[in-house]
Amino acid sequence: MDEQSGLIESLIAKGEQYGKTTLELLKLKTLDKSADVVSNLVSWLIVVVFAVLFFLILNIGIALWIGELLGKSYYGFFVVSGFYALIALVFAVFRKQLIKNPVNESIINQVLE
Repeated sequence: MDEQSGLIESLIAKGEQYGKTTLELLKLKTLDKSADVVSNLVSWLIVVVFAVLFFLILNIGIALWIGELLGKSYYGFFVVSGFYALIALVFAVFRKQLIKNPVNESIINQVLE
């Protein structure tokens, strides 16, 4: 009888250790996926910041050029802002197909890798 209780205690101890190890593994996997997603977002954020700066300066130049062609510099800024208002309207109408669904799929794919 004493031998059986020793085996049961050993089994309980091994089960407890297995549970702790499984929990630790789950924590490490979660940390790995979280770090992967965050580092990917940060790297894309840096690219987006430089792209925005490039397009900002490019748009100022285009607005000044169009304004020079039209005779008044502020006309060029009105034309460029009207163009972006039109693009914003298109994105507002089709935001689910153009933005929400691809971003969701990308995040899900990164987490499930």
